[in-house]
Amino acid sequence: MSKLSPLPVYDQSYSTTCLVGGLTIKIGSCSTKAKTSKGDSALTKKSDGHVGFADLPNQLYRRSVRNGFEFTLMVVGESGLGKSTLINSLFLSDVYTTSNYDDRIRQTLQIETSTMDLEENGVRLKLTLVDTPGFGDAIDNTNCWQPVIEFIQKRFDEYIQQESRVDREYHIVDTRVHCCLYFIPPTGHSLRPIDIEFMKQLHDKVNIVPIIAKADTMTETECKGFKKRILKELRESKIRIFEFQEVAGEDEDYAAQHKSSKESIPFAVIGSNTKIKLNGGKEVRVRKYPWGMVEVENNDHSDFIHLRNVLIRTHMFDLIYNTNNLHYENYRYRKSGGSSSQEGTNYKIRLAKEEEEVKHRLATMESRMAEVYDSQIKEKVKKYKDNEMDIKRRHEHLSKSNDQLRREYEEKKKKFEKEKNDFAHVAKKLEEAQLSAKAHSTTSLPRSPKPGHKNDKTDGKEKKKKKL
Repeated sequence: MSKLSPLPVYDQSYSTTCLVGGLTIKIGSCSTKAKTSKGDSALTKKSDGHVGFADLPNQLYRRSVRNGFEFTLMVVGESGLGKSTLINSLFLSDVYTTSNYDDRIRQTLQIETSTMDLEENGVRLKLTLVDTPGFGDAIDNTNCWQPVIEFIQKRFDEYIQQESRVDREYHIVDTRVHCCLYFIPPTGHSLRPIDIEFMKQLHDKVNIVPIIAKADTMTETECKGFKKRILKELRESKIRIFEFQEVAGEDEDYAAQHKSSKESIPFAVIGSNTKIKLNGGKEVRVRKYPWGMVEVENNDHSDFIHLRNVLIRTHMFDLIYNTNNLHYENYRYRKSGGSSSQEGTNYKIRLAKEEEEVKHRLATMESRMAEVYDSQIKEKVKKYKDNEMDIKRRHEHLSKSNDQLRREYEEKKKKFEKEKNDFAHVAKKLEEAQLSAKAHSTTSLPRSPKPGHKNDKTDGKEKKKKKL
C-alpha cells in the first residue's frame, strides 16, 4: 500500500512571479524554485539579437491593468479596537462609515463582507473587506475562531469549484482571503490565550499580520517591550506570521525603508477619521487630545506608514502569491489526498480505528487512575477525619480531667482554708487563756517571805496560842 506523500513546503523568499502561457516570468528576484528531476538539465543561452520576449513583463503589466486586481482583506479583533477607522486610514477613503456598521457589541461571531472598487492612476483594485464583529466579545469564547476557519475554507472550496469546471471562465474571480490583520489589545503585558490560540489555528491557512491597536495608549518604552514579548511568545508557540521579504536589486533607500518596516513588526498603529489642514495646506489624519494631536502618518507617533507600505505599496502581490501557491495549494492537496484512492481511504479508516483504540485505552487508563485517585482521596479523608475525632476525644477527655482536677483543687483549698482558720481560732483562744491564767496567778498568790525572816502575822498567832 502506497503512503501519502507529505504536504509540499514552499519558500516565502520570493518577489513577484506570474505564469503566463506556460512561462514563468520573474519580475523581481525570486528564490522559489521548482525541483527538477536528476535527468533534466537547463542550459542558459543569450540571444544574439532582439527577439522580443523581453517585453513579456510589459505585456503582463498591460493585461493586469486591463483586468484589474482583486484583494481580500480580513480584519479580526475585539470591538472598540479601531478596525474600521484603520481601514479608512489605510485606503484614504471612507470605506467604513457610521451608516454601514453597528455600534452594538455582538455576543456571537458573525462574518460580514463588503466589496468596493478603488482606482488609482488608472489601476483598478476590487477590494473585499471581511469583518468579524463579535469576536472575543462573548463570555465564553471557546472555538470562537471556528467561523473564521470555515469562511476561509469555504472561499478555497469556491475557487476549487471554479477551477474544476469544464466551461470555466478565462478569468476566475479570486475571493480567497489574502491577508488577515489581527488586532492585539494594547495591554502592554503579553498575548492573551485567545490571541495565541487564534493565530495557532489560522497561521497555516491565511497570511497573518499582527497589529497592536491604539498604540497611543502606551509610552514608547512600553510599546517596544510589548513588541519584544509578542515576538518571543510567537516563536515559543511556533506561530508563523507573514514575513515581508526584501526584493533584491532595489536601491539603498528602499533597503533601509524595508529594514525599518520589518523591524516594526508587530505594527503599533493608530487610526483616525478626523482630517485637518496643516500650515502648508497638506491634509492629514489626526487624533485630537486636550494636550495636543497625534498624527496618523507620522513615524514618530505610530507604525502606520510602515504597515501601509508593506501591505499595499510593496508586498500586496506577495500576499496574493503566497495565498495561491502556499495556503491554497496545501488546502487543495490535503482535501484531495484524503480520498484520491481506495488505498488512501483504507489507510484513513485504519488510522481512524487506531485513533479510536488509542482513545479507548486512554479513556480506560484515565478512568482507572480516577478510581485510584478517588480511593486514595477517600482514604486520606477518612484518616484525617479519624485523627480529627481522636484529637477531639482526647481534647474532651483532657478538658474533663482538667475540670475534675480544678474542682478537687478548689475543694482541698477550701478545706485547707477552713482548717487554717480553725487552727488560728484555737491558737488565739489558747493564747488568750494563757494570758488570763497568767494574770490571775500573779494577783492571787501570797508574797513569799524573804529567806531568814519570819512572817509577822504567823509570829503573832503563835504568841497568842502560847499565852492561852
